[in-house]
Amino acid sequence: MKRFALILAVALTVLPQAASARKTAGPDTLSVISFNIRMGEANDGTNSWQYRYPATILMLRDKQPDIFGLQEAFDYQVLLVKENMRDYKCVGVGREDGKHKGEHMSIFYNKKKVSLQKWGTFWLSETPGKPSMGWDAACIRTATWALMKDKRSGHRFYYVNTHLDHVGKEAQKKGLALIVDKIKEMNPEGYPMVLTGDFNVESNDPVLEDLNRIMRSARSSAERTDRLNSYNGWGKSSSVIDYIYYSGFSSCPKFETIQKKYGEFPFISDHYPIKAVLVF
Repeated sequence: MKRFALILAVALTVLPQAASARKTAGPDTLSVISFNIRMGEANDGTNSWQYRYPATILMLRDKQPDIFGLQEAFDYQVLLVKENMRDYKCVGVGREDGKHKGEHMSIFYNKKKVSLQKWGTFWLSETPGKPSMGWDAACIRTATWALMKDKRSGHRFYYVNTHLDHVGKEAQKKGLALIVDKIKEMNPEGYPMVLTGDFNVESNDPVLEDLNRIMRSARSSAERTDRLNSYNGWGKSSSVIDYIYYSGFSSCPKFETIQKKYGEFPFISDHYPIKAVLVF
């Protein structure tokens, strides 16, 4: 009942979805958001999920991405987004049991603009096909992938969403290496590819070297971009650890770290969402 009360509260407090809908740049573009929503189980005082959750819906209704990846979302957080963003569907599983338990690496997509072809989840470990913790990781880590089709242009593309470990350096390196290998394996056709996530490393970290050889960072390659921090630590920290990577797209006109305030909430999360516009 508590979960549904939260959903009802958001429905009553946020703006109507249609009121803030924005036109896309064109049929050959794809707007993408990556957002570490901060797990609802955390005791963050006045920044806890129970107080700040409407800001997430306000942000998504304002930005209207074609597709977005959430990190750290528990099942009730995923449900809240689904119930309040009715044009969107999502895929993803809980990392603890491959069903509902634990954090989800969910991929949401606007069903009017994008259709789902197939999807799956793998674990960042030595046994990626089943729930498992890898190498020196502090937590179980996963990546969710999906083959999508843009309804406007007809282009097919892959989307991968992940969250690298925050402690284990070997887990970070080998987890991302596994993602790179999986990307090559799943995409023999060479479709455009998007990878989003909280990587828990700065942009100059050697962990990113192999990824930088096959994909481009939207933050560093966009025609219009910024160098704002994506991790705020509730105002106590400042670093760039959230990323949108891409390959197979012709360009990235814009990258944005979304530091706009929504409502009266000082922080939408301990991370700021990031957004990129990609051109097929």
